[in-house]
Amino acid sequence: MITLDNVGLSRGGSPVLTGVTAALEPGQIHAVIGPNGAGKTTLLRALFGELALDSGRIDFGSSAILPGKGAAAGRNAWRDAMAYMPQDCGADLSMSVLEVVVLGRLQRLQFHIDDATLEAAMTCLADAGIAHLAGRDIGSISGGQRQMAMFAQVLMRAPAAMLLDEPVSALDLRHQIALLNVVRRETRTKNLVTVVVLHDLNLACQYADNLLIVSGGTLRASGPPQELADPALIGSVYGVDVEILRDARGSPIVQPLSGTHAPG
Repeated sequence: MITLDNVGLSRGGSPVLTGVTAALEPGQIHAVIGPNGAGKTTLLRALFGELALDSGRIDFGSSAILPGKGAAAGRNAWRDAMAYMPQDCGADLSMSVLEVVVLGRLQRLQFHIDDATLEAAMTCLADAGIAHLAGRDIGSISGGQRQMAMFAQVLMRAPAAMLLDEPVSALDLRHQIALLNVVRRETRTKNLVTVVVLHDLNLACQYADNLLIVSGGTLRASGPPQELADPALIGSVYGVDVEILRDARGSPIVQPLSGTHAPG
């Protein structure tokens, strides 16, 4: 489990996150949603130990990130248990897709890469649906294909927690579903703590066990999609009027009301 207790973080003297408290259970997908500039990516980077905290603490198992100068202590060990996929998957490296995926085991690699490691990398590429691109240069493939390659690298790390920042932003609908199906399968079968930033509210409602609604650097609400799919809450966070429908399985569908916006 990852727990956040009153987490606060600022940049240049201005608060970016304030008073964030949450418990992220293993075996579940926790989708972070909210408008642009709300603090979603900052929250993910704080979970990865990339940004120092001003207040509060983050616990993961028996390890913790605390505010102040001591926050950097033990971060390498902290990150070793996590896999972080940033939003920007641009690749200027002259490496094959297979080599990029193998880097997921950088901490365990030796001078000679054995057959077992290569086989594991090919399995991860197959899970991501891009095994046919293994020999291609990472810089020569599309942005969506790079996202799939970076996700295969995440799988290669065999983490205890996955932190995914908009992993489907450059993917078509078929590949969005394919990737999120793998995310759900890996989360369930390996009991991972999975935190994923999504802009598509309907994908978030369909795949997430828990929603974290971030707005203005604060956690406005958290809980199952069935409980948080409230027109007033969504409307106030995004500044638009919406209605909530239900699909055949009862999952919420957020439908904007054309030509309207929420007051205030």
